[in-house]
Amino acid sequence: MLLEIIATCVEDAITAEKNGADRLELITAITEGGLTPGIGLVKEVVKAVSIPVHVMVRPHSRSFVYSSHDIATMIAEIKAIREAGAAGVVLGMLTAEGKIDEASLAKMLEWTGAMQVTFHRAFDELEDQFEGLRTLQKYPAVTRILTSGGPQPAPQAIPRIRELVEQSAGSGLKILAGNGLKWEIIHDFINQTGVGEVHFGSAVRYGRSGLKPIDPVELRSLADSIHQ
Repeated sequence: MLLEIIATCVEDAITAEKNGADRLELITAITEGGLTPGIGLVKEVVKAVSIPVHVMVRPHSRSFVYSSHDIATMIAEIKAIREAGAAGVVLGMLTAEGKIDEASLAKMLEWTGAMQVTFHRAFDELEDQFEGLRTLQKYPAVTRILTSGGPQPAPQAIPRIRELVEQSAGSGLKILAGNGLKWEIIHDFINQTGVGEVHFGSAVRYGRSGLKPIDPVELRSLADSIHQ
C-alpha cells in the first residue's frame, strides 16, 4: 500500500518523509484544490527529500477547461519541473463538453519525459468516468488517476472506486483514491475498494485544516496502520 501526502512547503515535505509518506504531491493554494508551486519551491523540496515528488501543474482554479495560453503555460511549467528533478507531474484537462481534452493532454505528454503522470481530480467532473478511464488507458505515459469516484468524498463512492480499480487492472494505470479519507476508516476503505494507493491532505494536519502544518503523530499513526 502506497501513501501519498500533500506538501505545500519544504517543512511539510520533510515531516511527511520522516513520518511514513511514500510519495509527495507538491502544490500551492491548498484551499483552491491545488495550483502549480513556484519552481524555487520545487527545487528545494526535491533537494530536501529522497521520496518521489509529484508536482501539480494547474495554472488557475477557474475551471479545468484551458485556453491555448494556459496550455503554453502548463508546458513551460512541465519543462521546468522536469529540469528540477521531480519524479512526476499531476495534471488534468477537460473539454467544454465534459470529456478529457485529448489534444491538450497529448501536447503536454510530449514534454513529460520519464516523469510519471497523474491525471488529477478533473476526472471527477467527467460525465462518464468509465469512458474517461478508457481514454486515459490509450496514453501509457499516464500512470495513475487521482479520484474520489465522482464529486462526493471517496468514502461515499466505494462501489464506483472498486469498479474503476477492477476496470484498470492489468493496464498499467493505477487508481489513487483521495478526498475525504481519514485514518479511522482507511482499512475498511482499502478492503472494500481494492485500491493500492491512497492520498491524504488536510486529514493529517493539525486540526485537520489544510492551512495548518502536518501533524507528525497523526501521519505516523496512519502510515503505520496502512503499512502493516
